[in-house]
Amino acid sequence: MLEVNNINAFYGNVQVLWDVSLKVNQGEIVALIGANGAGKSTLVHAITGLMPIASGSIKFLDKQIDRLPPHIITELGISHIPEGRKLFTEMSVHENLELGAYSKPAWKKKQDTLERVYKIFPRLKEREKQLARTLSGGEQQMVAMGRGLMSIPKLCIIDEPSNGLAPLVVMEVFKIVQALRDQGITILLIEQNVRHTLEISDRAYVLENGRVVMEGDCATCLASEHIKKAYLGL
Repeated sequence: MLEVNNINAFYGNVQVLWDVSLKVNQGEIVALIGANGAGKSTLVHAITGLMPIASGSIKFLDKQIDRLPPHIITELGISHIPEGRKLFTEMSVHENLELGAYSKPAWKKKQDTLERVYKIFPRLKEREKQLARTLSGGEQQMVAMGRGLMSIPKLCIIDEPSNGLAPLVVMEVFKIVQALRDQGITILLIEQNVRHTLEISDRAYVLENGRVVMEGDCATCLASEHIKKAYLGL
């Protein structure tokens, strides 16, 4: 579904991605793990059209997208659920969700998609008139994920969904990620909660200093001595 082929990217004169390649197949949860500053956000911004690449290519459903603007990439079926949620805090839950359906194809199906989101997140239906800033951290994350679903994506890039949440809420978020995959949405999951991420994912890529240093099935990654020492504290 998604093919990133040997991309290089720069901030000014500073190179931040070095020949990065990854693939996400339809129906998978693929984990992208790495420490802060490893280049994960830069890679996501390259995929979603928010940052140009210097070389290499990015394809989605066999269509090259690395020269397309973000709104066209969204319409093709990629949704980015950003780190830190990025909600419009003075707008209601309902209004935040509607903003996810801004493209013409999604707007036509807005009401049906909204009902689907409320089935996945019934708590949001109860709070649809509340301002986003009045919600708990877990509820705000649900709004962010729901807003991402409103564009009717084929691939969801979910960036650090557990950040700042209580442990019990983190487990709920991971269950939701699995449920989305079960409903037919392919997922690229960026997370620093490495153990839980590898437990629910099919395959993983490890990004360090702008380079992919490891890839493979998650069982192999969990058994890796490098992963144990660098990310699991074992």
